[in-house]
Amino acid sequence: MISTTQRGFVYLLHPTPELWTLCLPHRTQILYIADISFISTYLDMKPGSTVIESGTGSGSFSHSIARTIAPTGKLYTFEYHAERTAAAAKEFEEHGLSDIITIQQRDVCKDGFGMENVANAVFLDLPAPWEAIASAKASFLKHRTGKICTFSPCIEQVARSVEALNENGFVDITMYECLVRSHDVTPIKKIDFADAIKAARQRQQHGKKRPLEDGEENEKVSEAELTETISTMLVSKTPQETRGHTSYLTFATFLPAIENNLEPSAADNLMETVAVDKDVPTNEEKETSN
Repeated sequence: MISTTQRGFVYLLHPTPELWTLCLPHRTQILYIADISFISTYLDMKPGSTVIESGTGSGSFSHSIARTIAPTGKLYTFEYHAERTAAAAKEFEEHGLSDIITIQQRDVCKDGFGMENVANAVFLDLPAPWEAIASAKASFLKHRTGKICTFSPCIEQVARSVEALNENGFVDITMYECLVRSHDVTPIKKIDFADAIKAARQRQQHGKKRPLEDGEENEKVSEAELTETISTMLVSKTPQETRGHTSYLTFATFLPAIENNLEPSAADNLMETVAVDKDVPTNEEKETSN
């Protein structure tokens, strides 16, 4: 966009969750892109998913979730702090996300989520996530597998969360730590002194190349020969120190019980079939045989 004075211009960028993460007002510590992308992938978020989040905080992750599950998905996000809840609700409304995001002030560690059989995935960013795991389990859809993630800065929190996940029957419990490492790619010259000296002497003897005459074409050069003539190559290097720890990400899987996937009639038929296949004699048959 050109300025009114015609002396400069401004770039107008389409708003995205990534830009919002970089410029949002910080009411709490937030999740950044590395953790956000990793969590979204492992929780198998996609359009139409129903996700539960606690706590909302500054709303960084909420915006990314909303984009991932749109247009038919639903995010239920919980925040125990009244002022942060009001501020986040206003931002969701201003950003056109109120039809996807429902925010509620609630202390889920004490009062639970108050939801059952609705969620595909649950994300817990809480000081004591282990206190909300039992309620999170009740919120999962009973006929489908679900994914849960806890975001904890201390390993002691991870240990207690893993213990609670085990007690509540979750499986495939795994902890990850995201560390961002940049790779600097730079071109460097290939140095072979013997070939360099030989090539320099040949250039001195032959001088400059003669111009092509009419009808004369360049000689075709093979890929191998072309590679040999390239005087530079690309190399990458990483910094000696890797800094970037934010928190530990603990994932687990909710598996519905087998009986929850069977209708009562189907379960009864299955039991009857097994009984018939075993050919167990009844009491009357035993008396007759005697």
